[in-house]
Amino acid sequence: MQRPPPLEDFALKETSPKIVGAGVITGDKLTSTYDLVEQMQYLYVRVVKAKELPGKDVTGSCDPYVEVKLGNYKGVTRHFEKRTNPEWNHVFAFSQDRLQASFVEITVKDKDVLVDDFIGRIQFDLNDVPRRVPPDSPLAPQWYRLEDRKGDKIRTGEIMLAVWKGTQADEAFPDAWHSDAASVSREGVTHIRGKVYLSPRLWYVRVNVIECQDLLPGEKNRIPEVAVRVSVGNHALRTKVARGVNPMWNEDLVFVTAEPFDEPLVIFVEDKVGSNIEVLGKCVILLSNVPRRFDHKPLPARWHNLEKHTVVEGEKKETRFASKIHLRICLEGGYHVLDESTHYSSDLRPTARQLWKSSIGLLELGIISASGLSPMKTRDGHGTTDAYCVAKYGPKWVRTRTIVGSTTPKWNEQYTWEVFDPHTVITIGVFDNGHIRNGHIHGGGPDSKIGKVRIRLSTLETDRVYTHSYPLIMLQTSGVKKAGEVQLAVRFSCTSFFNMLHKYTQPLLPKMHYAHPLSITQLDILRHHANQLVAMRLSRAEPPLKKEVVEYMLDVGIHIWSVRKSKANFYRIMNCLSGLIAVGKWFEQICHWKNPITTILIHVLHVILMIYPELILPTIFLYLFLIGIWRWRWKPRHPPHMDIHLSHAHAVGGDELDEEFDTFPTTKGSDLVRMRYDRLRSIAGRIQTVVGDLATQGERFQSLLSWRDPRASALFVTFCLIMAIVLYVTPFQVLGLLAGFYVLRHPRFRHKLPSLPVNFFRRLPARTDSLL
Repeated sequence: MQRPPPLEDFALKETSPKIVGAGVITGDKLTSTYDLVEQMQYLYVRVVKAKELPGKDVTGSCDPYVEVKLGNYKGVTRHFEKRTNPEWNHVFAFSQDRLQASFVEITVKDKDVLVDDFIGRIQFDLNDVPRRVPPDSPLAPQWYRLEDRKGDKIRTGEIMLAVWKGTQADEAFPDAWHSDAASVSREGVTHIRGKVYLSPRLWYVRVNVIECQDLLPGEKNRIPEVAVRVSVGNHALRTKVARGVNPMWNEDLVFVTAEPFDEPLVIFVEDKVGSNIEVLGKCVILLSNVPRRFDHKPLPARWHNLEKHTVVEGEKKETRFASKIHLRICLEGGYHVLDESTHYSSDLRPTARQLWKSSIGLLELGIISASGLSPMKTRDGHGTTDAYCVAKYGPKWVRTRTIVGSTTPKWNEQYTWEVFDPHTVITIGVFDNGHIRNGHIHGGGPDSKIGKVRIRLSTLETDRVYTHSYPLIMLQTSGVKKAGEVQLAVRFSCTSFFNMLHKYTQPLLPKMHYAHPLSITQLDILRHHANQLVAMRLSRAEPPLKKEVVEYMLDVGIHIWSVRKSKANFYRIMNCLSGLIAVGKWFEQICHWKNPITTILIHVLHVILMIYPELILPTIFLYLFLIGIWRWRWKPRHPPHMDIHLSHAHAVGGDELDEEFDTFPTTKGSDLVRMRYDRLRSIAGRIQTVVGDLATQGERFQSLLSWRDPRASALFVTFCLIMAIVLYVTPFQVLGLLAGFYVLRHPRFRHKLPSLPVNFFRRLPARTDSLL
């Protein structure tokens, strides 16, 4: 066991960034389009095109490219072959924090094998560069005559440029080449840019396999054993086996698919002949032609022809229609396709847009900076990190630009989402860009995860800006580790307070989840396939959002068992029960007259409530009201964050961590697996005992009236008859007073032996004697 790390290392820290949204205004407020991040000043150079460039070869053409230089920072455009009128339309952004010169130099060069030839240049004094203030239109580029090295105008050759100063709010910022990534080649800039991604729109496909008719088995006079296999892409399900040439199933098979529907629905009717499978027919259905339903009302079923392929001559195939299959197929628009854990879901809307309600608010996130990030790679003998952030809420994913070679990156990027339900969670993850090695783009390794943050919107006050530094906590085989901190600014703005309060009275999931529910097993399988679909689609974007990033953000594998998670959940239950246990101990002290004054006051309260029973419920609710008002003084001031003690990550053993990080299925040796299996059996045995005890108590309640023990049931029935008569003729106040005085009686009148009702209940029979 390792020593528990200090709590303050993993605590949430409130920060005071210089942002407009938090009331700290620096500079011109008009330029602060992003009010949840700090202003970053940039010098922008847009190289549009050139014309009439002088050539060096016989044909009079050249291979031109442009080099933009500011101090030690240099950016280049791509070069064109044999072109005198090239067009680049490339933007360069130089951070004002790193300016090392008073002028910017734009040079046009001719690409050569040995030494690139100088064509012409132009310089701008930074003091003369205009400032662009959003929401002004973009600065119009102008033609400039190129100069030689002495500063004289050359005979031919002009370049179209625009040079201005602005902030990260400029629309040229996302697609620009940044001086923060000066070491990255022009071809690799694509892999470090910030982008916005959208998850594919997911649908459930329900296939109701009803029956088949006129199947033709390969062997005549043989009763086929038929099953229907339905597949969508890599996901396939099979019905049960039915016998006969006209078999019936009436089974529902549910799949996940995504728009656009690239993959068809393929149905195979298969006959099991010994150990072989014979395909009796096949049917291909395009999902774009499948009807959509938004409620639980069934759609009409249709008969489909089954294609039967037979070899006629050589390799020629003949298709004939003989058999039919009866199917009811629909795209379910009334469900929400779960691709996240239900504990951390960021979207709960149904698939069909027609069923969406209006939004209740706006979520704004400012990703400001990070500090103390763990070095993920070595460069020039020093540890460094090429960090970027990913934020996911609803179908919208955002990715910041990559800051190359810094363990204290500053992004200062702001993003916005519509909010439809306050009971949702936004997830922010920090990753190391695996495309960059030694400052250059290479084939692309996996993006290493550094840590993530979850923020539940319902824990935020509306229209308040939260500025905190969140610890990035990673659980590794060596134990829990703090991999740095990320500074965020969050604001949840409410557009309709009534609609937000109304959400608290609505079901969490769409109505179809309750009218026609899917089983837990189905949901787990479908969520796994939804994760695969989302990861596959986002990995095809440019730049790709890699599979390991998507899986980490979606908490893939959260259902895998571990000793640590089991302990954490056990202590969570004990923490919830601790309040009831404390009340029980307090009441036991009252009953045993540990504090006579308190016990006498309880007697007085009991007498008042029994004389005036109509005050019981008002007193309870008034008491709860007063507790709530009293505790308002200590309400949480910060959003909740990952707690290593709640997760039981501070005191977990090395072998338990190694087991948690093991693959599924396991790759460990047989001896280690045997030891872990024996430990799991031991833990499961204790859980089995507790569950058995709970089942025993429940069965004893059932046996009161089951007459399994005829004498006990007769006694209980007689007792119920007597109590019915007593309760009818005796006022409730008298019974309540007597019961209260009996419970609160002095210890002198108590016995150490169990009471009569407890003795009777413990003697009731359970079904444990029927277990093997």
